[in-house]
Amino acid sequence: MLILLFLAGGSARADVLGQVVVRTGAWTVLVACVLFQRRAALVGPRPVFWLMLVALLTVAIQLIPLPPSIWQALPGRSILTGAVEEGVAPWRPIAIVPGAAFNAASSLVVPFAILFALGGVRAYERRWVFNLLFGLIVTSMLIGLIQFSGVDLRNPLLNGDARQVSGLFANRNHFALFMAMGCAIAPVWAFPAGRSPGWRLPVLGGLLVLFLLTILASGSRAGLLLGGIGLLLGALLIWPRAQRELRRYPRWVLPVGSVLLILAFVAASFAAGRAASIDRLFETDQLQDMRTRALPTVLLMIQTYFPVGSGFGGFDPVFRIHEPFGLLKTTYFNHAHNDLLEIILDGGLPATLLLVAGLGWWCHTTLRALRAPRFGGGAIPPLLGSSLLLLLFVASLFDYPARTPIMMAVFVIAATWLASGDNLSTRSTLPDAPQQL
Repeated sequence: MLILLFLAGGSARADVLGQVVVRTGAWTVLVACVLFQRRAALVGPRPVFWLMLVALLTVAIQLIPLPPSIWQALPGRSILTGAVEEGVAPWRPIAIVPGAAFNAASSLVVPFAILFALGGVRAYERRWVFNLLFGLIVTSMLIGLIQFSGVDLRNPLLNGDARQVSGLFANRNHFALFMAMGCAIAPVWAFPAGRSPGWRLPVLGGLLVLFLLTILASGSRAGLLLGGIGLLLGALLIWPRAQRELRRYPRWVLPVGSVLLILAFVAASFAAGRAASIDRLFETDQLQDMRTRALPTVLLMIQTYFPVGSGFGGFDPVFRIHEPFGLLKTTYFNHAHNDLLEIILDGGLPATLLLVAGLGWWCHTTLRALRAPRFGGGAIPPLLGSSLLLLLFVASLFDYPARTPIMMAVFVIAATWLASGDNLSTRSTLPDAPQQL
């Protein structure tokens, strides 16, 4: 399922061929899990399951038809009441664009399939999930480097610009986020618990350099921030182990040497004119300008449709209703490019409460993992999961990565690892134990 998502799940658009492939595979896995899996293991970690179930219900409720008198009384609907003849107004759901809301509900089959499949993974197989995810990130990086060399690797299952360095993603920002996750995961892979890193240590240095150079080549400015955060999180996760392994050297060797090595390669890339992300920092970007100019309109839309929301998935047509003449252009504004704001706009108060609950659970469980013995015992899996979720949250402030199927899968895997933070006093049966990572 992860390989299928990697090949066809790199786009958030509803009309790409990859969505057909991804959802067919997800429904197949989901049905197989329901039919053949033990019920006790089916739902996986309870907090993750309940948050996902409430998210599905929040979208589904928006598809229930309402009587005309109730629907017309909802905030923001008055402008649409004139489109129907008096006395023949149909029953309509909360979602202003019902088809888009139905597609949003249908897309959630992917995270549920991943969650149910993880529930059936045996203890000795759990290391495969970690290794496979890390392998897919490295493969995506290699594909990005091939694209950087000038080879056209257009994916027929996705939309996107063939001239971009974006791996198998349609959006270079999502690709850069994937590379930043590699920066956080690679150190955990290189320093397995109870074993010396051995040959993995020099490979780690090469991988981190390649991840950062690929982010630079992608042209993603948000990727620069995410890559830096990913490096910091990865270093914090393995710092005690790294100190023990390198105790024969002065303490400053590891941090200073790593920073100097990375800066040297970044400087060389910039000097050669191949650091597109840095170049774009000094250029005027129309999309970034549009994000800034459209923010007041998005905030006004939230105020207009709160507390019921405008409906999930319908940002584009709803934005056109409110789009001022000063923002009109030949292209369209597909998302708010701040997914936290767009969730509040789409789902109103229920989605806001769910978002607060999810962030609260993430904070609470992360703090519990941090109180465990210093990154020892079973604390590495939940802290790694928390780190990946943090990268997703930060990326969602600039874009909409969690709407792509592959990132939905990573979101569920990371949340499952984080959920082991609720059971650090006992042996967790949910995520990978540290020796299995």
